Amino acid sequence: MRLSELKNAGRTPALPMNIALEDAAGPAELQLLSLLRVLPGQRYVGAGIWRGRTVLAKLLVGPKAPRHFQRERDGVQALAKQGLPTPLLLADGLQEGEGGWLLFEFLDQAESLGDAWKSVEELPPLADEQQSVLGDALSAVGQMHAKGLWQEDLHLDNLLRQGSTLYLIDGAGIRVEEAGKPLSRQKVLENLGVFFAQLPKSLEPFTEELLVYYLLSNGEHGLPVEALQKQIDKVRSWRLRDYLIKIGRECSLFSVQDGPFALRAIRREEVAGMLPVLEQADALVDGGHLYKTGGAASVAKVDVAGRELVIKRYNIKNLAHWLKRFWRPSRAWHSWREGNRLRFLGIATPTPLALLEKRFMWLRLEAYLVTEFLPGPDIIERFAPYVASGDAPEAELQALDNLFAQMIGERISHGDLKGHNVFWHNERWSLIDLDAMCQHSSQSSFAAAFARDRARFMRNWPADSALHQLLEQRIPTVSKTLE
Repeated sequence: MRLSELKNAGRTPALPMNIALEDAAGPAELQLLSLLRVLPGQRYVGAGIWRGRTVLAKLLVGPKAPRHFQRERDGVQALAKQGLPTPLLLADGLQEGEGGWLLFEFLDQAESLGDAWKSVEELPPLADEQQSVLGDALSAVGQMHAKGLWQEDLHLDNLLRQGSTLYLIDGAGIRVEEAGKPLSRQKVLENLGVFFAQLPKSLEPFTEELLVYYLLSNGEHGLPVEALQKQIDKVRSWRLRDYLIKIGRECSLFSVQDGPFALRAIRREEVAGMLPVLEQADALVDGGHLYKTGGAASVAKVDVAGRELVIKRYNIKNLAHWLKRFWRPSRAWHSWREGNRLRFLGIATPTPLALLEKRFMWLRLEAYLVTEFLPGPDIIERFAPYVASGDAPEAELQALDNLFAQMIGERISHGDLKGHNVFWHNERWSLIDLDAMCQHSSQSSFAAAFARDRARFMRNWPADSALHQLLEQRIPTVSKTLE
């Protein structure tokens, strides 16, 4: 096939495919065997065979192809000129009306630091294994900055380790301030802000310790932690806003169809499993293990091909109820958004898998939310043996401390913090039933909402019980102004 035909190939073209390309040595076919990243109609990245050699191919199509091609090649060449390790560019080309292509050496048995991080991210903050991954990354970033370059889209997946060598990839994101001279202090702070903003907040107390790895590679500037933290906070806020936009639109993370008769959103990796669930949602709810039925919502645990899920159906009770609901986003959408918000912020909650909002000419009807099922007990059941004695396990009390610290740090109020909405799972307390959850923009509104959350949470146990008194001492309060 011709390269230009890729722009109509969609997100999952049939593989393998042969694509006609031509370089200085003449025409040849690239046999594309697998796809690693796809931006439909614009970019296809995958592994293939070119002139008998395994390569990593970046294929650029559509009207933006010339600009993307130039940025990618300029970035790769800038890295190579400064002696920074990056996969060798073997061949490239740009043809008007067809698109652009770049073929790189394929790094066999290489692992991205993003994958390396996933294998250690559940360990205690800054465990040795985590420190090894982040230290390697910061050392490589320091080397890049020392040469006057920075990676605009700096994240762990753009660092590839093969053996003892760490490669910088994704030339399209490489920018040059003054080649060969150390990056300016402001650019360093901005770029490190991008890096640290993607790490869990639990690592914030170790920022200064981690900076040592960077400074060993590039000690050109003093880097005050306070100034860096401002950049981290700025990038974190931007990333959250951007992510919450993506949950409602078609993108690499989510499959979304939004029209006059339905809104359907599914996590991209769950599409195959969730489509049949949404198609038979009513039958699954009615035939499942019901936790709550009738009224404004029905909640059921269901088994789909051996996988336990929870489906929450938001009902329309009558005409009066519909008149209150049809014109505003459904509670299913609110819970979908807030569940994804919590996951993004690192606060434990069941993974939101899929959303369906039925409509008639944009007027909202019933809605459905599908989440993973948490098998753990809720906090009332978990702490039942300790109500009289107050001697709950310290690890679980500390996990509760962490949950409230996260909520306070992010100005998150739950809205209905009864014990049945707090579950013990994977050594953490998870929040469920997010219909009334809110992330507050002001400290005063958060303080009032958190006070209500705290009071509701404490009512789970008799006021004169030892457990109640223990939690009363441990759970913090917040003021209307920053302390």
